[in-house]
Amino acid sequence: MPPSDPSSHAVSQLVAQRIEALFGQPLAELEALAAATPETTLLGALTGTHSDLTLAERNIAFQVQRLRELTAPEREIGPFDAGHILDCARRLAESVAARDAYAKSTSAVLGGLRRVSAPDTHPPAAPVPAAPAATASRTR
Repeated sequence: MPPSDPSSHAVSQLVAQRIEALFGQPLAELEALAAATPETTLLGALTGTHSDLTLAERNIAFQVQRLRELTAPEREIGPFDAGHILDCARRLAESVAARDAYAKSTSAVLGGLRRVSAPDTHPPAAPVPAAPAATASRTR
């Protein structure tokens, strides 16, 4: 695959940062943890969607590069090339749509989650019982 513009993966990098911030660990460790967990978890879903998002971004970069090659000014475009250009443009559009859908859904999920602080290791103090209410007595 040809080298791509680093900014072309900006969406997946932003999502990775948000996942790391939420879980407090590097993405590679979180992916390993999710892969080692036999049941489906939120972490597994987030890391899986991030992988799909990254793949879509890589395919966008590849298709853009291929489209540039096929439409280079020094190239003559014949009927055979026209079919390749149309196919490349279709694949590019599909990858952009996939990237946008993954980014939107993952961002919505991440937007609804907040990192919870670690539980306190000290048990909460027992509540202080309320003082008995003073009874007013009437004197005659």
